[in-house]
Amino acid sequence: MTYQETLDFLFSQLPMFQRVGESAFKKSLDNIVAFCEYLGNPQSKFKSIHVAGTNGKGSSSHTIASILQSAGLKTGLYTSPHLKEFTERIRINGLEIGQSEVIEFVEKHQAFISTLQPSFFEMTVAMAFDYFAEKKVDYAIIEVGLGGRLDSTNIIQPEICLITNIGLDHQAMLGETLPEIAVEKAGIIKKNIPVIVSQFQPEVAEVFQQKAKEVNTCLTFASLKYKWFNNTLFRGKRKLISDLPISLKGNHQQANLVGAVAVCLELGISFHAIQDGVEEVVEQTGLKGRWQQLSQNPPTFCDVGHNEDGIQTILAQLAQYRFEQLHIVWGMVSDKSHSNILEMLPKKANYYFCKPNVPRGLEADQLQQKASLVGLSGISCESVNEAIGIAKSQATENDFIFIGGSTFVVAEIENL
Repeated sequence: MTYQETLDFLFSQLPMFQRVGESAFKKSLDNIVAFCEYLGNPQSKFKSIHVAGTNGKGSSSHTIASILQSAGLKTGLYTSPHLKEFTERIRINGLEIGQSEVIEFVEKHQAFISTLQPSFFEMTVAMAFDYFAEKKVDYAIIEVGLGGRLDSTNIIQPEICLITNIGLDHQAMLGETLPEIAVEKAGIIKKNIPVIVSQFQPEVAEVFQQKAKEVNTCLTFASLKYKWFNNTLFRGKRKLISDLPISLKGNHQQANLVGAVAVCLELGISFHAIQDGVEEVVEQTGLKGRWQQLSQNPPTFCDVGHNEDGIQTILAQLAQYRFEQLHIVWGMVSDKSHSNILEMLPKKANYYFCKPNVPRGLEADQLQQKASLVGLSGISCESVNEAIGIAKSQATENDFIFIGGSTFVVAEIENL
């Protein structure tokens, strides 16, 4: 099989949540348990860190990975979805799994995959576990795909768990309220395994406290224990680490930082490694799409934030810039709460609506119609990159362009 034939097999044979939505979500761990038993339970052959949350889990996972790399540890990183290439999902010390290794895994286990019929996500989780075990990583940071309790990653016995924050997203599968969603995220908390929660949120704190009590484990709310101010990390009034610049842009990264650093301190990582790792996240792990600047004239940024909390963060970031006119390239998937999100967006911006090129993508003209109902005006474009091109042609150097609405919009940006 060629690499493209391998991907075609995976995409065509296995239901993929990013493409088809809820129908790909398996409400059971039976498949991943069976797959990993067939592989010899590779997930038990390396130390792991489990990361869940509504927003910030990707940034936090990459930050922890960078810190552990700076500490000299051979570090695996499993994240999803990928932006440009499937191999982005599985990395060791920032280097993506090789295409030949993807082919080898699928060819070797194709008969079993065809028999078991796992989801696309279950297959990639099994591949990641097998790869990390084979390469003998010191640690692997494993990012939850969706929820936590029933997520395929939730068969690991990690050294520590991190839950970043709780917001409204995927309500059809996780619950309609923040406490209901928190219950699903808290499903990764296990007996005697310490858990860090990045942000103390009063409306869901009791969910985590109760779960930690049930399984007899230590719970820490990082935002209550640590503060980040003026490039300095404090524990109470005591300075822990000075000159700690965050390489990831966006004010929301401060909340992610305290959780990621709290995990590393719990693991006994040195202050020096934390400082170096935080400063080199993008360079060491290849993270993209988090308030990422694409060009300067005019300033052009993208961000993968796509739920209500994520959009609020983006809007707060936009408010810090001065410009004459705001241009927004915007696309969404069909199973999101469109009206709630569209009502949040600035009315005075010029919009360029587009459809991300996945089956779940919402048609651009439908998105334009929905947007017009809440007072947003703009044009419908044939593709993401056509929308970007038109926005660039309309903007002056004193304007500002933002590209987002969906991870899949950002994924289609050329030269990202």
